Amino acid sequence: MTKKFLSDGFRAAFNGLRETVIFEKSFKVMLVIAIFVVAAMFYFPTSRLEKIVLLLTTFPVLILELINSTVERIMDVVTSKHDNRTRIIKDLMAAIVLLASFGAVVVGALIFLPYIFNF
Repeated sequence: MTKKFLSDGFRAAFNGLRETVIFEKSFKVMLVIAIFVVAAMFYFPTSRLEKIVLLLTTFPVLILELINSTVERIMDVVTSKHDNRTRIIKDLMAAIVLLASFGAVVVGALIFLPYIFNF
């Protein structure tokens, strides 16, 4: 593996991430929430295990949102008409992100609420 190959790969990855941050509103919202979660991890006296659990629930939401955005763009390229199959595929992808987000919110609440309300 050459240095050029690695640098090209990282460049492409960062270009894709930049594209997502610029054009995908839902990803921006989730990224801001993820930043707050990471900041809260260090603000509150969370344990190492709690930090790991928070990261293992936060980053998959971002990753799934990237996958969702990718599938939506692929569907837009494959077909310009909005038929029922395209809608179902996009809705299924959105449901995946929604479920992961719900799970992350529950985990975040279980970890942070005791620190916030001292119980």
